[in-house]
Amino acid sequence: MAQLGRLILYTKRTEEMIAFYKRHFGYEAHRREGDRLVELIPKGPGLPLLLHPAAKGQKEGQSLIKLVFDVKDVAAFCAAAKAEGLLFGPIHHADGYSFANAKDPSNNSISVSERAFTE
Repeated sequence: MAQLGRLILYTKRTEEMIAFYKRHFGYEAHRREGDRLVELIPKGPGLPLLLHPAAKGQKEGQSLIKLVFDVKDVAAFCAAAKAEGLLFGPIHHADGYSFANAKDPSNNSISVSERAFTE
């Protein structure tokens, strides 16, 4: 059986994406000599992200995907993120958990959610 091991994000803003995911979600950038991909590795459990240079005609943020980051307290995370310059939309409440949405520098949808911590 195969497991989902990485997610590729196409971007025209590689350095901004590295800084964004490092600052707000604790990822570290790993580069291999001669490789145009940058691998973002989480400090703890989580899915590595690969940053791939977008083609000239490729539009950013056009995919039907959202990156969801598990957090124990959405309100606290959003407040801390705001202090660091990342603004989330309103906090939504659904079926016993909360979540909030934002965009990364390449206009990809991201979310923070307490869902993983509900019973």
